Amino acid sequence: MSDIIQLLPDSVANQIAAGEVVQRPASAIKELMENSVDAGSNQIQVIVKDGGKALIQVIDNGCGMSETDARLSFERHATSKIREAADLFSVRTMGFRGEALASISAIAEVELRTRRHEDEVGVYIRINGSQLEDHKSVACPVGSNFSVKNLFFNVPARRKFLKSSSLELKHIIAEFQRVALANPDIAMSLNHNGADVYNLPVSAIKQRIVGLFGRNMNQQLLDCTTNTTVANISGFIGRPESARKSAGEQFFFVNNRYFKSPYLHRAVVNSYDRLLSADSIPPYFIYLEVDPNTIDVNIHPTKTEIKFEDERTLWQIVHAVVKESLGKFSVAPSIDFETQQVIDIPFFPKSAPVNLPEIDINSAFNPFDDEGDSFTGRGSSPHRQSAKGWQQLYQDNQGKDFETSMPMTQTFRSKGFDDSDEVTASRFFQFKDRYILTSVKSGLMVIDQKYAHERILYEQYLGNLSSGQCVVQKELFPQAIELNAGDYNLLMQSHEDLSTLGIEVSSLGHSSISINSLPANLKISDPIKLIEDILVSLKEEQTKPLDDAHQKLAASMAKAASIGYIRALSTIEMQDLVDKLFACQHPNLSPDGKVILTIISLDELEKRFK
Repeated sequence: MSDIIQLLPDSVANQIAAGEVVQRPASAIKELMENSVDAGSNQIQVIVKDGGKALIQVIDNGCGMSETDARLSFERHATSKIREAADLFSVRTMGFRGEALASISAIAEVELRTRRHEDEVGVYIRINGSQLEDHKSVACPVGSNFSVKNLFFNVPARRKFLKSSSLELKHIIAEFQRVALANPDIAMSLNHNGADVYNLPVSAIKQRIVGLFGRNMNQQLLDCTTNTTVANISGFIGRPESARKSAGEQFFFVNNRYFKSPYLHRAVVNSYDRLLSADSIPPYFIYLEVDPNTIDVNIHPTKTEIKFEDERTLWQIVHAVVKESLGKFSVAPSIDFETQQVIDIPFFPKSAPVNLPEIDINSAFNPFDDEGDSFTGRGSSPHRQSAKGWQQLYQDNQGKDFETSMPMTQTFRSKGFDDSDEVTASRFFQFKDRYILTSVKSGLMVIDQKYAHERILYEQYLGNLSSGQCVVQKELFPQAIELNAGDYNLLMQSHEDLSTLGIEVSSLGHSSISINSLPANLKISDPIKLIEDILVSLKEEQTKPLDDAHQKLAASMAKAASIGYIRALSTIEMQDLVDKLFACQHPNLSPDGKVILTIISLDELEKRFK
């Protein structure tokens, strides 16, 4: 029997490694940008086309590479940062394992132009699927210029799982933000399909945050700093009012390396105890400086998970410094000492006489004397009624049935518990401003008002998208909103469909939009809040298995525009809501599959009273 174990060819091994290191275009951009940071660059340009599926280009002005280094950089485990295993526990650079370029070149067409400052000419290398196709000297500026084309061209199964260009761009923006926040001393830019998404100059950390997430963030940031023997912590947290229902502005860095930590995330969120609702997440940008020997950054291929030597102590430190920041900057209500209101505080000189307070009493009042009711002075009860004749009250009602003698029965009838036709209009009741109750033949029906309205609007919006018709109302004074780059691109990608639903927005440049019109059939008091809710829903719908883009948009719009809880409804509004709900094709479930109504049977109610 012949041997069956064989060594894999380098090209196949690199493709396997690429499955861990390069999961999507954003992964390649992360690795290339980190290499540029390690090269000592002070300017990095990122250019992408079609969400990175057609082209990824990263240009820097770093130290560049020699001809030999440029060729060796594409070999597996070729690195300039590790010489022995012990170096893994003192590494401070970003890329160090030498897998990135080998993995990228195994599943794409890669071109490299690089030159060192001391060299007169540079080096050009072209690799296609791990195969070297060209290697020559060229004229090029100092630094490195990587071009990655047709990602996963030779792995069709992997390319098939890439998402839409807008979703891939969202991931690219997220990776760009992480590298940009960790290196505010480097000028960075991001260009997609010829349009600038970011153009960030060298700045302080706070200005870099504002440049990435908009000027509105400037007023929401609180300084967060402390130094301990375990770790030095710096950065910013957001005020409670800046919290959102969706994640996206939460960043941890250790030694300028981004990492994810649900454990430390809870330390931050718990610090906002009783300041936030349960479903809100505050923004934070927290930088940790620790001894590299106390952490392990080599536990995950993407290096986004880090193991700390004393994580429990670090949790306490993070929790305490966030608590301190919230208290230091007076997040709780406080007295405004600059107010113009004059408070009148009486002043009594030492020579002023001291008098005992006087009490006005009615000495003639006798509570046991019926005639005392005639007094109208202080201490008397002018509205007091005599208790005489209470026996007659019992005799007058004796023999009458329970229904006519108890006013509560009339109350129940006036509220609609009677089945007569005269009170049909008042057979709906609202409980806790959340549920609509009504009687049916089999028992008591309970309807969730928000889910019901979502279903009604969802089917209405689907009809509008199909017909292309919707009644709109122009805004007399269009409102402008400044968004971060990710939200801006997500909204503008859907702006044509949004206009079909009655929401017309236009770009003002620099990630800002203007709200020009809204649906005429909706009572919207805060258009900006509506756009924010739509963005939250659009982000949620991107992760759900709905293939139809119109279904995604209609569901997002319905969730954002539906009536919320803690909203009192009139009887006519409840009647209209129920009628429209049962006119829907699927009245039982909301667009995201949640139960709209339930019936409590008569048998179940009767069991409660046994």
